[in-house]
Amino acid sequence: MSYARAERAAITELLDDLGPFAPTLCEGWETADLAAHLVVRERRIDAAAGIAVKFLAPYTRNVQEQVRARPYAEVVNEVRQGPPRWTPYGLIPGLDSAVNTIEFFVHHEDVRRAQAGWEPRELPADLDDLLWKRVAAGARVFFRKSPVGVVLRRAGTGQKAGAKMSDPAVVVTGPAQELLLFAFGRQDHARVALDGEPWAVEKLMGARLGM
Repeated sequence: MSYARAERAAITELLDDLGPFAPTLCEGWETADLAAHLVVRERRIDAAAGIAVKFLAPYTRNVQEQVRARPYAEVVNEVRQGPPRWTPYGLIPGLDSAVNTIEFFVHHEDVRRAQAGWEPRELPADLDDLLWKRVAAGARVFFRKSPVGVVLRRAGTGQKAGAKMSDPAVVVTGPAQELLLFAFGRQDHARVALDGEPWAVEKLMGARLGM
């Protein structure tokens, strides 16, 4: 089983366990909203663009609200089943793994880390390596809106990635999964060490990061 499929299975099991009204790390969203979002991005090609394109966002929100209004178990089951074969995810070989490994990993953690008593997962070494490669490759995109310079340092290794070339810079150190979550704007729930001027660290913690 690919890691994209494994994360899909894990998040849908957790969504089933928690029900529709549990909190998530996505501002203003309960688990029912997150499940609806996952259905829209995979099954509603007409509305998916509004996730990233601002002027299309009102239509996307309307479609997502319609999906959320459906029975919760039905929506979660559509997430579990994955995208239909006629969608890009079904038609383009490798697209599911290329895109959904990170998408489902981050949203799985959005649900996990919004609950009391969470702890970071111990990940297989190859998944940990994959997360580092993705965050290092996309670092300049993820941190493009950072008001300060940023260097990412993978804990326990000599690996580093320049995310934003500016002075002063903050060095963010942690395991790959924590750096990925930090880069996707989950700063308050990523277990990392931050080294830099206190005011620069504060600005970075409050910045809007991610895609």
